[in-house]
Amino acid sequence: MANPQIYLQPFMPVNNQNNVSVHAANNNKKSVQSFADVLKDTTQEVSFSQHALKRMKERNITLTDAAREKLNDTVSKMAQKGAREALIYLKNTAFVVSVANKTVITAMDGENAKDNIFTNIDSAAIL
Repeated sequence: MANPQIYLQPFMPVNNQNNVSVHAANNNKKSVQSFADVLKDTTQEVSFSQHALKRMKERNITLTDAAREKLNDTVSKMAQKGAREALIYLKNTAFVVSVANKTVITAMDGENAKDNIFTNIDSAAIL
């Protein structure tokens, strides 16, 4: 009669040392940010690409300090939620923003934004 006890032994890779060293190397590649770096990232203001500045000039788009602060706050909140590319509609102006880079890619007033299709965005905010 067969022994009713079952013996389980985990399978181990043949070349265990290499697997451990690769795993350890991958864990070491994770960058550790200091609190100062995280704070700097959250307080960094949104910048404007040359294209966005050109479009703003052509379309007579100006931002007040309050509007710029609202734009910065919105981009920070979107970054916390994992957004990468966003459309932010603020005071009759549409901004396409790279949230990851905190950079306005382009801007258009309400008239130019009308009947446009915005692509390659993963989030939107209407303020």
